[in-house]
Amino acid sequence: MIPDISSTWRLPIWRICYLTYREPMIMIKKITLFALFVAFQLSAQERPIKVVTKDIPKRLAFYAVNENEQDFDVKITISGTNFRQSKGRPRWIRLPGASKVHLKTIILNRGKRPNYTYDLAVNDSLSKRALKVKAERIKIRPKKSITIYITDICTSCDSIVQPLEHSNYLYKALKLSENPAVKDQLKNAFSRPLDSISQPIVNLGGRLYTTIENYGQLLKVMARD
Repeated sequence: MIPDISSTWRLPIWRICYLTYREPMIMIKKITLFALFVAFQLSAQERPIKVVTKDIPKRLAFYAVNENEQDFDVKITISGTNFRQSKGRPRWIRLPGASKVHLKTIILNRGKRPNYTYDLAVNDSLSKRALKVKAERIKIRPKKSITIYITDICTSCDSIVQPLEHSNYLYKALKLSENPAVKDQLKNAFSRPLDSISQPIVNLGGRLYTTIENYGQLLKVMARD
């Protein structure tokens, strides 16, 4: 979380600059990262915002990928040769947490390879003027890995697995009856047979729980730990 600081301090803008030198369209040869820090200000970006490209007929589309839970505003500036782009001034675009948004598309000159540089500005101080475009939801790694071990008599596993399936988090769900090697490893951690456990066995960052019975409880334990 961003610590509370005096209004006299401005929140930082991170800039990421990617360079290509006469290489095929999507190949990136050199990456330079510049980070600007403000005194007493901690970075909210746990994972850097990524820029990915998609090659479409006669065009190259740029997307921003946010693997954090926090929202950001982003702005891309592209320069180079052998392509055309709109002459409008770059705009800030809202990039929700756990999402991918389209930033810009350039038009390629026929028979030419684009030589371009782009500068991505990332701001955690959200502006009301930022463009809000359609975002594609993505799955992200939680701060602690999530694995659900399911016994044959588990009565509440669906109350965790189904919400996880529709959440932003990557996770694993393993039926112990179909994974004997995993079952054999787990049995030493419990004083009673695994087949007698009717609750989900949750592995959260390497720590085992049998008291988490639904998705809400899972989120509380993740936030607490």
